[in-house]
Amino acid sequence: MEFFVENARWIVSVIALGGLVFAFRQRAWVMQQDAGTDLMQEIARAVQQGAAAFLRREYIYVAIFVVLVSALLLLLSSTEGFDLSPWTVVAFVSGALASGLAGFFGMQIAVRANSRTAQAAAKSLDGGLRVAFASGSVMGTTVVSLALLGIGILIVVLSGVAATGDTLGIGIAQNKSREAQAYPLLIAGLGLIVSIGCTFLVRTQEGATQGQLLGSLRRGLYTASAIIAVLMIVVALLLDLGIGVAVAAIAGLAAGAAIGFSTEYFTSDNYRPTRHLAESSEGGPAIVIIQGIALGMLSVVVPALIVIVATLAAYTSAGLYGVAIAAVGMLSTLGITLATDAYGPVADNAGGIAEMSHMGSEVRARTDALDALGNTTAAVGKGFAIGSALMTALALIAAFVSVTGIRQINILDARLITGFVLGGMLPLLFSAQTMTAVGKAARGVVVEVRRQFREIPGLMEGTAKPDYARCVAISTDNAIRQMILPGALAVAVPVLLILGARLARGTDFERLLGAETIVGMLIGSLLVAFLVAVLMANAGGAWDNAKKYIERGNLGGKGSDAHKAAVVGDTVGDPFKDTSGPSLNILLKLLAIVSLVMAPLLK
Repeated sequence: MEFFVENARWIVSVIALGGLVFAFRQRAWVMQQDAGTDLMQEIARAVQQGAAAFLRREYIYVAIFVVLVSALLLLLSSTEGFDLSPWTVVAFVSGALASGLAGFFGMQIAVRANSRTAQAAAKSLDGGLRVAFASGSVMGTTVVSLALLGIGILIVVLSGVAATGDTLGIGIAQNKSREAQAYPLLIAGLGLIVSIGCTFLVRTQEGATQGQLLGSLRRGLYTASAIIAVLMIVVALLLDLGIGVAVAAIAGLAAGAAIGFSTEYFTSDNYRPTRHLAESSEGGPAIVIIQGIALGMLSVVVPALIVIVATLAAYTSAGLYGVAIAAVGMLSTLGITLATDAYGPVADNAGGIAEMSHMGSEVRARTDALDALGNTTAAVGKGFAIGSALMTALALIAAFVSVTGIRQINILDARLITGFVLGGMLPLLFSAQTMTAVGKAARGVVVEVRRQFREIPGLMEGTAKPDYARCVAISTDNAIRQMILPGALAVAVPVLLILGARLARGTDFERLLGAETIVGMLIGSLLVAFLVAVLMANAGGAWDNAKKYIERGNLGGKGSDAHKAAVVGDTVGDPFKDTSGPSLNILLKLLAIVSLVMAPLLK
């Protein structure tokens, strides 16, 4: 096993390259499929133009942000008191580039798979599922492959200059053996291989119900989980890490699968909660909103209990290192998990193309079924993301405590309690700002659409084409401008608290502000962000699928009063599940990482 320990970085790099080859192969297969009629291709080209305009605008802002943060990191690395290497900038820029590339390739194939999915669905439900899921696997495999390739290269580059080589996460800092460093790398690499293999298990049959469609995805996900669980045990024993490390990894893996099933139950119209939500629409929009929020609140209970059990099991088995490994375990099948998530928007747009090109009710029924499945899988993906973010943040908080040298914390310390309140408030403030950003961006687009109808001759009659790029530019610019304040909040709060605690040291103000305040802030934000994120993701998914359930002919079908009420619920649910909920993951990680970077000031 010495070979695998010594060469883990090279092994995962080779696996990552293989993953990229697979992603390009999947992309080529999707592009070979029939793109449909001229009308379908024209609609698809409009989507592609909008996506390209969005990426151009977004990447301009991202480039500016990367330059500013890189300059800040260089400044901190040269500042006395910060244990920060200049190579941190290299790692940061590498991560930004990998993220940008993954987004580019994922978007590029998604907007080209839309019409191909619709055309494939005209022939069979399985055909539509295969094309949409193949495009999703491009995104999932690319993200994981680029991440592993980047980590492998960074370890090679930094091994000669880093003081510890602790580039794999906070858990490894607690256990610096080479075997402990190799284990998460090998598990992530093996997880990618397993995920790629299990994507071929996602198949269905004509006329499949939502339950059967969910079963087809479960077959891929659960098979991947079962295989990687066995490999977790084998690798841990071969590396002489003990069964406890494997138990920790499997705890995270099992928690992810359990959260996924819980999410399915609360968001799929195959189960009672979403059907009950659809039935409540007969009482009007207000009842739909009330019931949807209640469903989201109720859906928090099971994931919270799951995370509690998984965290306790991981910590009992392998300490803080076990908690970090549990997060690795939860994300070990990310390749196929992200594929099920990324597949959803493709199926959604395929349905729109099928309707706009008048493909017939049978095709639309198939794309609706795939779209409803996508709503559920998207919620499952978000559940995975927030669960892993919670476990990662726990390890980061523990590392902050270790770096600052805090030996014990008095639970009645006013600084800790005020930190709890402050931290608990931040996710709600952040969510309010992101929801407001959605509203303002949408309002800007509405104004532009009305202007184009007034000023572009023939647009109302359908003889002229709208300016899609202008709408995308307005939406993107407004959204990014509105997100500046929430993003700045996530960075500024820990910085200001830590600088304040540093200045207060040795003065009377030390009784008001200290490292304990930051610990309380991190714990408070972690708890509230986790619960609110799950609530929003599940409520949004349930509202969307309740509308889809009615559109399939239930409770009066399209155009009924129940359907109109459900559309209102879905409109509220979109920013819940697509904006505010997912962004809370970023808030959690930003607060914890920025605090950890600044922690040396409080030693």
